[in-house]
Amino acid sequence: MSSAIKQLKASARAQGGKGAARAVRRANRIPAVIYGGGEAPQPISLDQKEAQLLIFAGHFLTTLFEIEIDGKKQRAIPRDYQLDPVKDTPLHIDFLRLKEGQKIRVEVPVHVINQDASPGVKRGGAINIVEHSVSLMVPAEAIPSSIDVDLKGIEINHSIHIGNIALPEGCIPVDKSNFTVVTVVAPSGGKDEPA
Repeated sequence: MSSAIKQLKASARAQGGKGAARAVRRANRIPAVIYGGGEAPQPISLDQKEAQLLIFAGHFLTTLFEIEIDGKKQRAIPRDYQLDPVKDTPLHIDFLRLKEGQKIRVEVPVHVINQDASPGVKRGGAINIVEHSVSLMVPAEAIPSSIDVDLKGIEINHSIHIGNIALPEGCIPVDKSNFTVVTVVAPSGGKDEPA
């Protein structure tokens, strides 16, 4: 599971629009907005260095934050962010407000484990990751950091489908079909080694 809820300090912004956003950026802050949860969107600003570190540290879009805005705390998850195409610095961040017990849709990365325990890989087979991430409906309090696909005992020309993977409790794939996540394919020469 993902780590605990991260704390983030923000300041409320009185105005929206391009001019106000430029003024916020000149003050070394990033304009952002918190929306959803049956409440009006709330414009905020974040420290530029802190926001940049969080984005580039990885798992930003699957991390739950408790954002403190002028003494009041709100739980939210980042939904999108824009980067400057030249400087690669954050320009804007969108957060989705979360209520207690709410389920949300997230893209969770796929990690392959136990490659050394796969007879197919030992015989020269190649691991083909069909889905690098899986879209799941998950409880906001229990967002998994990854889905582990175990290759132990998998032979060449065998596949692992989403139905074969033990997902964390409360996590449901958005796609209801039993889609393929990982396969072990024959060596690039095309011929399987005799048994």
